[in-house]
Amino acid sequence: MIKSLYIRVVLTFLVSVIAGTVIAFFVSTWIFEDKLNENAQINLRNFGQDIVRIYKTLPLREADSFVSEMKQLDSYYIRIYEATGQFQSYGKLNGHKPAVVTEEQLKKVIDGGVVQDTPNGIASVLLGLPLKTETGTKAMFLETLAPPSASFVVKWAWIFATCSLIAGSLLILVASIFLVKPIKKLTKATKRIATGDFNVKLNIKQKGELGTLARSFEDMMHDLQQLEQMRRDFVSNVSHEVQSPLTSISGYAKALKQVNIADHERSRYLDIIIAEAERMSKMSDSVLKLSLLESQSQQLRLSTFSLDEQIRRVIVAIQPQWSARNIRFELNLKAVSLTADYDLLNQVWTNLIANSIKFSKDGDVISVTILQDIKNVIVRISDTGIGISLEDQKRIFERFFKADRSHSRKYSGSGMGLAIVKQIVSLHQGDIRVESEPGRGTTVIVTLPITTPPE
Repeated sequence: MIKSLYIRVVLTFLVSVIAGTVIAFFVSTWIFEDKLNENAQINLRNFGQDIVRIYKTLPLREADSFVSEMKQLDSYYIRIYEATGQFQSYGKLNGHKPAVVTEEQLKKVIDGGVVQDTPNGIASVLLGLPLKTETGTKAMFLETLAPPSASFVVKWAWIFATCSLIAGSLLILVASIFLVKPIKKLTKATKRIATGDFNVKLNIKQKGELGTLARSFEDMMHDLQQLEQMRRDFVSNVSHEVQSPLTSISGYAKALKQVNIADHERSRYLDIIIAEAERMSKMSDSVLKLSLLESQSQQLRLSTFSLDEQIRRVIVAIQPQWSARNIRFELNLKAVSLTADYDLLNQVWTNLIANSIKFSKDGDVISVTILQDIKNVIVRISDTGIGISLEDQKRIFERFFKADRSHSRKYSGSGMGLAIVKQIVSLHQGDIRVESEPGRGTTVIVTLPITTPPE
């Protein structure tokens, strides 16, 4: 089995050209064989009749002399047989093998009949005519040595076929190099990508299928590069986020081994260990939740429900978080029916409102508004908290990203909440964006289609 595409392309072309040439030659020969033979027979018959008239008109000796000097003998070969089988030939064979004259053919012509045969195929005719002379009836057999038209056609056909084969082979050899070159580039690029090197430039400018393949390969390479970077960032962030609670748990667990530790200190250490363990558990749940949302296995369980009623229920459910800090809500909730996944959207509003409460000051007001147009519903959640810088707004929906690292201890969290929100909104074919200024609060705007189309 030939594995090289280059060799397979070349061999395929050569086999196709050779087979096509041979088939075309035999088909054309088969089509024109009768025509060529007919033309040869007519010419040979006319020539034979001319010779018969010569022998009728001239004495035998003069006729033999006249025939032996005819220019047509370059193309015809003449044999004049006696009844005994002896014959006198006229014309040079020049390597041509004369047709065999049988006794039956000889007897038929001597008796006054005519013999016509094509012993050697195309344009090769044997003609036997009775020849009456002074000494009696003889048998004259004429045959074509090299029919001009047939010889020219056959010769031209073979020369054309040979030149076509040679020229086509050279062209396909050159063309195959350019054809296989981009594929070799793709092969080398694939090997480099397999080793983790994504800085590959193909520079393939061809159009058609190869150009499309090259562009698709470059897009795939770009996506793989982004995925690899995301994987590295994810591993780095997980390691960093896990390391902090593990360090705390390890440190306070070692402190508990001290014999002379006070009971209130022991209780405080245990509370810290439990809190850090719960933080790790929540982070683990968030990572698993986000992985599930990003996988193809996540299916939306669509139902139609009242969006304004859902948001009210979320606010009531987290009342302990805002009532303890004297935070108030201003609600402008238009009655809207929405077809979506109830549980997933419930988590969206829970995460967003909890974030607004977390980053608001005691006694602040959080505003929640629902707007509706023909196709979409828009939910705006605004607070007057610490706000987000313009630079951080670009990364606010990334995994583990925390807008203000200086507040990481004050405002606990894994940085996974908004990433989960973003993925849920995307699954509903919606959009989420943030408007914020540091020190002036933040507004999160969620746009959802009123009816989420099933995937």
